[in-house]
Amino acid sequence: MSLPPHSASPADAAPAADKDLPLREDIRLLGRLLGDTVREQEGDDAFRIVEEVRQTSVRFARSVGSGERSTRDELAPLLNGLPRETMLAVVRAFSYFLHLANIAEDLHHIRRRRAHTLMGSAPRDGSIERALDRIAEAGVSLPRLHDFFASALLSPVLTAHPTEVSRKSILQSQHEIARLLDRRERIELTAEEHEESDLALRRAILTLWRTRMLRPDRLAVVDEINNGISYYDDTFFAELPRLYGHLEDLLRRRFPDENWRLPPFFRVGSWIGGDRDGNPFVTADILRTALRLQSSAVLDFYLRETHALGAELPLSQLLAPVTAELAELAARSPDHSPHRADEPYRRALTGIYARLAATARSLDQHASARAAVGEAAPYANACDFARDLDVLDHSLHVQGAALLANGRLRRLRRAAQVFGFHLAPLDLRQNSDVHERCVAELLARAGRLPERDAYSALREDERIALLIDEITCRRPLYSPQLEDAVLSAETAGELAIFFAARDLRERYGVAALPNAIISKTDGASDLLELALLLKESGLLQAGEAPTLAMNIIPLFETIDDLRRAASVMDRLFALPAYRALIASRGDEQEVMLGYSDSNKDGGFLTSGWELYKAEVELAETFARHGVRLRLFHGRGGSVGRGGGPSYEAILAQPDGAVSGQIRITEQGEVIASKYATPEVGRRNLEILAAATLEATLLERERETEPAAFRGVMESLSQHAFRAYRDLVYETPGFDRYFRESTPLSEISELNIGSRPASRKPSSRIEDLRAIPWVFSWAQCRLMLPGWYGFGSAVEAWLKENPEGLTTLQRMYAAWPFFRSLLSNMDMVLAKADIAIASRYAELVSDVQLRNSVFARLRGEFERTRRYLLVIEGQDELLADNPLLRRSIRNRFPYMDPLNHLQIELLRRHRASDSQQLPDERVRRGIHLTINGIAAGLRNSG
Repeated sequence: MSLPPHSASPADAAPAADKDLPLREDIRLLGRLLGDTVREQEGDDAFRIVEEVRQTSVRFARSVGSGERSTRDELAPLLNGLPRETMLAVVRAFSYFLHLANIAEDLHHIRRRRAHTLMGSAPRDGSIERALDRIAEAGVSLPRLHDFFASALLSPVLTAHPTEVSRKSILQSQHEIARLLDRRERIELTAEEHEESDLALRRAILTLWRTRMLRPDRLAVVDEINNGISYYDDTFFAELPRLYGHLEDLLRRRFPDENWRLPPFFRVGSWIGGDRDGNPFVTADILRTALRLQSSAVLDFYLRETHALGAELPLSQLLAPVTAELAELAARSPDHSPHRADEPYRRALTGIYARLAATARSLDQHASARAAVGEAAPYANACDFARDLDVLDHSLHVQGAALLANGRLRRLRRAAQVFGFHLAPLDLRQNSDVHERCVAELLARAGRLPERDAYSALREDERIALLIDEITCRRPLYSPQLEDAVLSAETAGELAIFFAARDLRERYGVAALPNAIISKTDGASDLLELALLLKESGLLQAGEAPTLAMNIIPLFETIDDLRRAASVMDRLFALPAYRALIASRGDEQEVMLGYSDSNKDGGFLTSGWELYKAEVELAETFARHGVRLRLFHGRGGSVGRGGGPSYEAILAQPDGAVSGQIRITEQGEVIASKYATPEVGRRNLEILAAATLEATLLERERETEPAAFRGVMESLSQHAFRAYRDLVYETPGFDRYFRESTPLSEISELNIGSRPASRKPSSRIEDLRAIPWVFSWAQCRLMLPGWYGFGSAVEAWLKENPEGLTTLQRMYAAWPFFRSLLSNMDMVLAKADIAIASRYAELVSDVQLRNSVFARLRGEFERTRRYLLVIEGQDELLADNPLLRRSIRNRFPYMDPLNHLQIELLRRHRASDSQQLPDERVRRGIHLTINGIAAGLRNSG
């Protein structure tokens, strides 16, 4: 397998071809080695088929105006009659090629960034340097810059949402291939070294080929916890402290008279092990396990780094004096070796190591890999550990060895501040319906209500009054010591979570579990119900002015919920008891916005607009009440779930919506694509920091006609909402069309997460989670959640406003929100393929339903594409994004055969034709195609 030799289009021009030559060479190399592996492992016949399929797909991809029928007619005789083993080999070959192409592309992005740096190019958008340049050009004052860092909070939050279809073993093999390619790039190799490098790549690709691509069993929550922790070893431990150091160095160079000791404002959070919404496997015991595993991981890191520091600092006090504090720290060490008697830094570090080892035993019953030289008392908290490191740092600076302090020691000091002894702040999350049932049971059992069902019958005002009474009353509703009767399993489980959270916060520090999130929030009582549960577990102190130990965070998800978000918060802030709770949290309140469910509920355009409006209204409401707003964006990987470039998305936020604080979910396969390798991870972390700096501190240009633009957007949204709802929720049989024309049920069988695909045992689209909804449409290449309704909306609006096209074009040019929305849709349409989607439509058994629905889909696709290009003033999709256009052009010929095979395997599977291929083999083949197509799309879920 190899890249087609003429991959560059005429529009790319010669310079682009030159700079992309290393990418094409890498892909050719990887394709050739993969082809050799297929031939060696599967035989000449399998290799011949793979090559014939590849050449056919590439030929049709390069042909102008080739029809979908002729493409299918060419591929069908090649693929449909293949023996089962050969078919699986073809699927695996194309799937692995797409994974290898991803590696090459990521390496090329790193290569191009290094090339720009080496050439002394101007800093690029998304870099800290460029953000600071813009801040300087705008005349932002030093006090404002200091204020920003004093109150800033940036946090990408890793979730276990199941769209990462690759096993960790596969990812590790890919990392090894990336490492070998990167070494060839950076080091001039001799002929012998080149041969050794080729052999190492062959071994890595053979390992990949022989490694099982699919999981035999569904992931357990503990597996997801360990997978999340692995990204700290891969990237965060090294790159987050480096990013802090880079930023401080840049600030010192620009403002040398200022003291730039940045607070730990940038942290990576997690939901893995604390997110109970729809996941019955997350329990109090799992929460304890999550914190124990996180703590063990970070303490292991500290132990490794402390040991390495000991090797780096064999400094003798005979040659340079030390501070009294360092001498005292060394004297307390259990290291009494005469060989290190004059080496106070080493003795201090062996003492620190011994205390860390004791801490690991005390906190986690975890033994260090390397035994300490002696016994020592455990650290009470991470601050004490950081203070010991500060003693080393201060002594080195005083004795004129600051250069030694600014390497590993500097990074370890920063790590201690950022990661503590808990590694990552872990959020709790549960559905509001669960909280409601638990509160109803507690109130009924305490005699506050005649029966459990009485609570659900109360009006919202009555609920609020009752809950406020309980929150301000110091009497508990429930005591495990006094309670005779047994609580229901659900209520007992929820209380156990909160009691465990209280204990874990005492054990690992309050930063370990700072937040409790309420999904499906639709009223003020939802937040008060959680407050009552926190009170019962000791995380809220009752009284006339109650105080809160954890942040209570509402998650507004549906269109209706987004529309009422500001009024819900306004009502809460008007309650003296709730306002007291917020005052006890420093007058800050976080609100989470759900991109996924709002999209599934109302479509791409309406979801984006309602999210934008909710942010504006929330900012105004919070300012009126004197409360600082922090937004938590529940974005998925795909555009249909709020995905897209992070830099543009943050800059497109309305004024007042960022204000130096932002949290963003990182989900599924996006975590691996962003953070699996150090350099790519560093770039993505830097993008978040740069965008937040710019969005907060720069006075962005106001739209020339903001009121008019918003009026147009409101009208477009109404038209799009009607078109989307009419198709998805009001078309008889649409749910059947969706389930039969996509691999939804087969995706549900994949062992890619611990949560069920649906919230309820139901076939209704309303009850389906947003992730499988979006993932399924991506697999069939229709990508419906990322564009449907836009074409109809523009067409309807232009009928009402015949001269309105210039207005839409001005909106695109002048309004970052509208431009970001259309840019993301441009990407989705470029990844969609209506011809391939038509072949999936043939899986729908009802011919009339198939024809009527697909005709509507095709018509809307063509309308949307046409109007998008006209508004953007472009002749082709991705005209402003040549890198992504090149990527799509290179990889899609290798995806098309996978789609064709997936359709054929779905047909066989659903027909249960066991005589041609055993059902288990068919299922395995389907799951392999899902893996490959997801790899080709990269942000599919």
